[in-house]
Amino acid sequence: MSTICQSCGMPLDVDPKKGGTNADQSISTLYCSFCFENGKFKDEGITLEAKIEKNVHLAMAQFNYPEAEARAKAEALIPNLGRWKSSQN
Repeated sequence: MSTICQSCGMPLDVDPKKGGTNADQSISTLYCSFCFENGKFKDEGITLEAKIEKNVHLAMAQFNYPEAEARAKAEALIPNLGRWKSSQN
């Protein structure tokens, strides 16, 4: 089973860079290169709701998912990822 980005849910094995970069430039085993660079989130400050919306639009544009399917998948997956679980009360 492949490890997925704990911010967006993308399988790290399909990330062209195989992960984002930590502050020391080592490869992150938690986050993809689209979400994480130099030890920081590229979309720092984004809300969970905005991240879900961003992923819905990406899934529709890049993978031709119907909006309802993309939304259902994003809403089921993203809140359970490490980045978002720790920010929920």
